[in-house]
Amino acid sequence: MTIAALLLAAGESTRMGRMKQLLPWDGEPLVAWQARQLREGGADDVIVVLGHAASAIETAVPDFAHTVVNGDYKQGRATSLRRGAEVLADDVEAILILSVDQPRPAWLSRRLIARWRADRPLVVSPRFAEGFGHPILLDGSLVQELREVDEATLGLRAVIDMHLNRAVSVAVANDAVNVDLNTPAGYEAAKAAYESGSWREI
Repeated sequence: MTIAALLLAAGESTRMGRMKQLLPWDGEPLVAWQARQLREGGADDVIVVLGHAASAIETAVPDFAHTVVNGDYKQGRATSLRRGAEVLADDVEAILILSVDQPRPAWLSRRLIARWRADRPLVVSPRFAEGFGHPILLDGSLVQELREVDEATLGLRAVIDMHLNRAVSVAVANDAVNVDLNTPAGYEAAKAAYESGSWREI
């Protein structure tokens, strides 16, 4: 089965004060670490969607991944989703979607893929104690819908809402991996938790 991953890495990192994509994480830039985790988690093809400072960030992307540039990134996340979906094969069987400032370990992607393979739901998401999280896995039959997402109509959220009757979740007990890197303090806390071994699969 062909599984692709869209890693959204086009933002300006305004609140962080420096580029999130290049933050050090486990000995390499965050964008490189996350691309590797998606591949190790089961993605056959990893597509990194760039925007702000694209040329600087592209040098940190591993050779196995593909990059595309979203020239409209300032108009919102939906534009990056559309740009990434444009280069997906029409017959892609599943799509993992993740933002670079929401780092997730490989084992989480593997669990989502395993759940999708069980009976092919259209949407699979992790469910933490605080609620649903990321990454999101979409069945490949939704690729055209992903190519048409619009910020005004809630983007990816609209695609998920359209298919709630065929959406499932995977319970994840380890809330340590449910992080968003928005501020320097948040980054340092998440990095310390990761380095302490708290991100193990449980």
